[in-house]
Amino acid sequence: MTTTETEGTQVADAWDGWLQTAFAEHRRELHVHCYRLAGNVADADDLVQETFLRAWRARSRFEGRASARTWLYRIATNVFLDSRKAAARRSVPSGDPLEWSTELGPYPDALLADDPQTGLAAQETVELALLAALMYLPPRQRSAFVLRDVYGWTPQEVAGTLGTRVAAVNSLLQRARGTLRGRVPADPRDWRRPRLTGEDEDVLRRYAEARTPEDFRALLADDVRITMPPEPPVVGIDAAAELLGRPLDWRTFPTSANGRPALVNYLRHPGGTHYEALVVDVLRVEDGKIVESNAFVGARHVLAFGLPATLEP
Repeated sequence: MTTTETEGTQVADAWDGWLQTAFAEHRRELHVHCYRLAGNVADADDLVQETFLRAWRARSRFEGRASARTWLYRIATNVFLDSRKAAARRSVPSGDPLEWSTELGPYPDALLADDPQTGLAAQETVELALLAALMYLPPRQRSAFVLRDVYGWTPQEVAGTLGTRVAAVNSLLQRARGTLRGRVPADPRDWRRPRLTGEDEDVLRRYAEARTPEDFRALLADDVRITMPPEPPVVGIDAAAELLGRPLDWRTFPTSANGRPALVNYLRHPGGTHYEALVVDVLRVEDGKIVESNAFVGARHVLAFGLPATLEP
């Protein structure tokens, strides 16, 4: 190998090492960022992987004008926008996205536990109500809102990420804020995920152990609401207790997601040889009663918690 070739290899190795270090340092927060944009862990996984691939291809063009963190966020945001180009032209249904959106999914609290890079407010902004509200926004409005109003980026930084002018960013933000007005709390401090209480944990334990309609009635508020897209919501204690208390063969695992108590559920069908990952229930508890259960159906939501697709009896 010639001296020139050796020096070229050393430079390439240096770029690769720099990128590996930067990506490892920021991977956790990039994953949360992609989750906020996409609304579910499976898509966030794909977006983060594509972000790394694009960053690797462009590694030698990084000029250091912005931090590596900002550069990676810009790539991740544009990966999301590219993935949603077709979705940008779709109409958004009316009503609560937790009732109709099959894109939304829970975010395991364990994935946030060792994220030292993100500021506290941004780290905790995975509250389901905010994530659901973001589903109303087209991708570019959603991206501008998250970068500006959640992270506090300047309009100039947002414009640089979206490849547009500051005036266009301000227009995107004005429309996004107008759409979200009344759908999310006005104070950004209320966008943060809640903290689990001892009461939450006790209700979750009893919920995991419940089997009969009577067991569930003791845990439910009179006006409880269960959402389970694409199925219509179930409202009221009688209908909810009947639904939850069906004599099915479940295996359940208590956990937490989006700052709320959650239950991962596996079902064994009659005559089946194993339990299949089926649904994650994320509960909202008030005054010792379950007032809302957001059920996210599909094995991909279970897998996000690091659990297998099937279990042996």
